Amino acid sequence: MKGTCFMFKKNEGSTDRVIRVVIGLVALITGLFFLTGTMQVVSLIVGVIALITGAIGFCGLYALVGISTCPIKK
Repeated sequence: MKGTCFMFKKNEGSTDRVIRVVIGLVALITGLFFLTGTMQVVSLIVGVIALITGAIGFCGLYALVGISTCPIKK
């Protein structure tokens, strides 16, 4: 099953995935060390979601809207 992860077709390209991982790390670090209260929780949730979607290459929101940043294979 090349190009799939947990029965989901990958819909994120390499650049998109790298950006998500970087944003996820920044959000987690910010949430852990610089924020408190509700903003801390929001930052941590955004960070975890960004890291997971970047790691597996699948975004549920992209799937719902029909977006894919993967290169087209001919």
